[in-house]
Amino acid sequence: MFPWADTVARRHPPLIVWAFIGTNVLAFLYQTSLPPHMLDRFLFDFALVPSRVFGRLRLIAPSDWTPFLTNIFLHASWLHLILNMWTLWIFGPAVEDRLGTVRFTAFYLFCGVAAGLAHALANPDSVVPALGASGAIAGVIGCYARMFPAARLVVIVPILFIPLFFEVSALAFAVIWFAMQVIPGLVSLGDTASGGIAWWAHIGGFVAGWLATPLLRKPAGTYRRYYRDEGIYGFLPDGRRNGGGRPWI
Repeated sequence: MFPWADTVARRHPPLIVWAFIGTNVLAFLYQTSLPPHMLDRFLFDFALVPSRVFGRLRLIAPSDWTPFLTNIFLHASWLHLILNMWTLWIFGPAVEDRLGTVRFTAFYLFCGVAAGLAHALANPDSVVPALGASGAIAGVIGCYARMFPAARLVVIVPILFIPLFFEVSALAFAVIWFAMQVIPGLVSLGDTASGGIAWWAHIGGFVAGWLATPLLRKPAGTYRRYYRDEGIYGFLPDGRRNGGGRPWI
């Protein structure tokens, strides 16, 4: 299940979302410019290696807390980068619009650090570098679902290699997505030798975003009113269908 479009109106351009996307792209271009031996050292220093913080490697190659931030801006491949940046583009603008630029920046980085901490605690002896913005973006998904639970999302569900489009509520998407992280996350516990998807980073980021949302949302009185041309035809500003029509989920 992959998000394709949302329906929440925005009052302001998503400047911080653009900045984060640009930073991730530039960081990946820098990664790809490094020769293999330098790239390995770069990832060892700036991606998150849990064993350097909580495991055996901390005795011979300890790490400070810098990788909990820097790994958020690194990616393993173009596909990894594109999928993460697309998801940020779907959920990020509405969240930034409600939190404001400063709160959204702090929120995104906080969720990224929380995601890295969850991954490291779940895999304390792993020597495989963890990297990617997906943990921070998971926090954005949690925030979006909590602020706009009835908003409509268009999602792609590939069935027998045929992409089918469905409309779901943001809350339904979040519940299904979270379950899809928890189940393999529980199965993966104890596997410290191989890489793959950092399920516990997704779980930790989502939980952090969900719990932090009430603390960061600006008072309703600080928002300006919507202009008539803001939003999507047939939907209310918070993404609900105008008229109460219900989607499949």
